[in-house]
Amino acid sequence: MDAEYRFNHKHILSIDDFSTDDLSFIIQTAESFKEISTRSIKKVPTLRGKTIINLFFEPSTRTRLSFEIAAKRMSADTFNISASTSSATKGETLIDTVRNLEAMRPDAIIIRHSSSGSPHMLTRYISSSVINAGDGTHQHPSQAILDMMTVKEKKGHLKGLKVAIIGDITHSRVAHSNIVGFTKMGADVHVSGPRTMVPIGIEDMGATLHRSVADAVSGADVVMGLRIQKERQQDSLIPSLREYAQVFGINSTLMRLAKPDALIMHPGPINRGVEMTAEVADSAQSVILEQVTNGVAVRMALLYLVLGGE
Repeated sequence: MDAEYRFNHKHILSIDDFSTDDLSFIIQTAESFKEISTRSIKKVPTLRGKTIINLFFEPSTRTRLSFEIAAKRMSADTFNISASTSSATKGETLIDTVRNLEAMRPDAIIIRHSSSGSPHMLTRYISSSVINAGDGTHQHPSQAILDMMTVKEKKGHLKGLKVAIIGDITHSRVAHSNIVGFTKMGADVHVSGPRTMVPIGIEDMGATLHRSVADAVSGADVVMGLRIQKERQQDSLIPSLREYAQVFGINSTLMRLAKPDALIMHPGPINRGVEMTAEVADSAQSVILEQVTNGVAVRMALLYLVLGGE
């Protein structure tokens, strides 16, 4: 990284917006913040006086809570708004909702929305920093960065690793962000899933497509399962969950094809017995809960960097 490097992003919208230096710097910053969560008093004054709004129009447990914990550990004031408690239920548009929130002078708005591109659109109407916590099937940048941090923590590096991503690629914003992010950082990303769940042209994002899940997992350093996102499917795209589990489910037999020290990852929530067996999810190779832990550190870093904490 250049000695004169400076992080110069007001918003966190897409992994595409970041250089390798940006991603390395965010991960380094997150690594330095991780220690705060192990203290007896888990709080620093870094963002004291800052106001952060969590605007979640889709259900979320870990992402919303992770952002909220990250903000509170840095002493920011946080406020949560969900679709069911917002004026959207009265017919107010997203733009009007956010303009009204902007009038209350927040410093950052963290948004999750079912429409791809909604965070990008908001940046044209408000002056606050906007952080994308997942937009439709497009991107989930903070998840990709925490995934990269977790792998780097365990393997020491990302360059040259084989990362296998298995499942519902089409509807997964996590997959899209991870393909771009891991590829930028020099990893070799391989994907596999039902033909109905892999978009045409996925190779253009830098991934290698395999029709056989065994080929995707063979020799992998990292095996990542994805949730089947039924809420984004107009019709069922697989004959049955049982058949999906038999062909694409990650189990101990499949994991024998990966490297012996391969990491097992999943962005959650897991449909146990479908996308991944409980035996694999709870195995010694699984870093699923460490992904959750690192999520707080990454979100602390992102808030610190866009809000100019001291």
